[in-house]
Amino acid sequence: MAVNPDEDTEFNDALRKYGIIPPREPTPPSPSPPPSPTFEDLLNDFTPSELREISEDAPDDETERMIAAYRLQRLADDRKTEKRARFGRVYPIGREDYTREVTEASKISEEDDEDETGTGIVCFLYKDGCDVHHTSFQTVFLRFVTILRIPRSDRTFEHIRLLAERYPRTKFVSIVGDKCIPNLPDSRVPMIIVYKGGDIRNQIVAWAADQERRIEELEAILLVTGALHMPERPQPGQRRKDDDESGDEEDDDPSSRMRSKTTSTNGKLHKNIRASAKSKDNDSDSDFDFDL
Repeated sequence: MAVNPDEDTEFNDALRKYGIIPPREPTPPSPSPPPSPTFEDLLNDFTPSELREISEDAPDDETERMIAAYRLQRLADDRKTEKRARFGRVYPIGREDYTREVTEASKISEEDDEDETGTGIVCFLYKDGCDVHHTSFQTVFLRFVTILRIPRSDRTFEHIRLLAERYPRTKFVSIVGDKCIPNLPDSRVPMIIVYKGGDIRNQIVAWAADQERRIEELEAILLVTGALHMPERPQPGQRRKDDDESGDEEDDDPSSRMRSKTTSTNGKLHKNIRASAKSKDNDSDSDFDFDL
């Protein structure tokens, strides 16, 4: 009679006891349930005005006190965030502005930055157009390549604008590539140069030149270089938006939303080779010493 060693029977238990068949594989442990949301997690998704309404409907004085204290802390945090949000858009600059608006600006730290790490500066170099003065085959070919690169600059520029709005603590500037760096090859644009603390942290050349790039890819690179600050907490309404996208309908009343939450189940990268420390005797063109 054939024996199935995987069957859970008394006969197989006896065979295992005497070593005739191998022991059964241990049952894998059940996954741990997701942690329950904390009281602060539940409140984080509401605006200060909604928190005021929730506190008025609190079931007891202690809960009302906790919500009121959290609301005051949120208001203080929001004021701090607004103070840090110094930018929020893309600033066009010229070559003569570069040292002041990029290199020197990256050395300025936020008022509450005890480590004085400086400000993240993202400089976007793009192709503005092409000259049409010669008719040689080589010139026509180069003009064709240039025309292909203009849409890439446009698409990347749109991503830069969105990131500037999303990360207002970082300064985003834009400049026509060959006005920033004379004779900059078209093959190098779009180019993105990241500064912080007076130093170049990274250079990205020919971004999206080889393939389509998503804004999330650029965002991830800028986060890794330290140019962008991770949000300290999810913005009010963000989880609410995610729930809406998943098809869940919610009551407009903030108290009912809170009750519902308590019962729910839980390119090419080039690093600049310059030394970080610059001599005071360097001429003004040192700010344009890039890897080309």
